[in-house]
Amino acid sequence: MDSAKQDKVRKFEEFVDRRLKPDLVHAIAQRDKIFEQQKVFSDLRRNIENLEKNSVTSLRTLVNLGSEVYMQADVPDTRHIFVDVGLGFHVEFTWSEALNFIAAREEKLSRQIEEYTSLIASIKAQIKMMVCKFVDNGFIADHEIRALETSDHYV
Repeated sequence: MDSAKQDKVRKFEEFVDRRLKPDLVHAIAQRDKIFEQQKVFSDLRRNIENLEKNSVTSLRTLVNLGSEVYMQADVPDTRHIFVDVGLGFHVEFTWSEALNFIAAREEKLSRQIEEYTSLIASIKAQIKMMVCKFVDNGFIADHEIRALETSDHYV
């Protein structure tokens, strides 16, 4: 491969490594965080629904104090709960108010997941498009693509 082609391939690899791959890794990490938040709200919704279904008005539970150290706690009235609404704020809700808040939050999180999924697909498409362009122009051979796809240069 002549030096001009090598230079173009090197620039391509640098662009993928320094720009597209970090963007892709960041978008995947952000989407994973949102998936975790979605699971927390889903678990909370299911717990509230179970409390309602079983007409539980008081509760004895274990509370994690940190470092897997637990303490027994008595909840005399479960009809009002505190929900973390973000930025360190907790709001006292009735069960129905909490379920309404959770539904709205789950809808927002679903939209954010869709946005990040689209972004991830777009970044992957940019990488594939660049690879195809390099193949079409003869800068990269087919066997080099397979090597590139299995290396750290391509996600």
